[in-house]
Amino acid sequence: MSEPLFTAVSFYSLAGVVAILGTAYATSNRVLKKNATASERVTFVWLAFDALIHFIFEGSFLYYSTFGRTVNAGVGMFAEMWREYARADFRWGTADETVVSLELLTVFGAGPLCCYIMYQLAKGDPRRHYWIVVLCTAEIYGGWMTFCPEWLTGSKNLRTDNFLYFWVYLMLMNLIWVFIPFWLMVDSYGAISSAVRAQAKSIKKN
Repeated sequence: MSEPLFTAVSFYSLAGVVAILGTAYATSNRVLKKNATASERVTFVWLAFDALIHFIFEGSFLYYSTFGRTVNAGVGMFAEMWREYARADFRWGTADETVVSLELLTVFGAGPLCCYIMYQLAKGDPRRHYWIVVLCTAEIYGGWMTFCPEWLTGSKNLRTDNFLYFWVYLMLMNLIWVFIPFWLMVDSYGAISSAVRAQAKSIKKN
């Protein structure tokens, strides 16, 4: 019998992502000032979404992948969700050391940093741009270190023969963490560059 393209676990996993995005947007409406720019609002929504994904989804992965536990042997809704993703990338079901190491940095480093930048953004603190560059560099590097070893070894742990697993789980859900951080990095680089140039002009005038 052929493998089903979409399952109940697929549905509630993707529905969970949408719910987190909705929560991030609602939070932006409560926290940001009404005169916040579109760029500031998009940045805040992304940071809130990013933090919640790290804490809730990836935090649950760490629970099921440390102290001798594995996703494949786990029990519960989040274990089911991660087993579904492990159909696309087998390493997530077996507590792969590289994946777990990266997720430790993601949950305990990137997650709190997202929250700190959200605080700076809500306060209108321009120093957030430095931390945005730090965060986005870490996000892109983490994605590279997750998948580059697979590419170099023939993607032996990745499922590329199933539309849902390859195009949705592997491509879409991971490329989001490449393109959006890259855009934020470019935006913050522009803000930092403008501030440095303005300061240089002020020094010359004095």
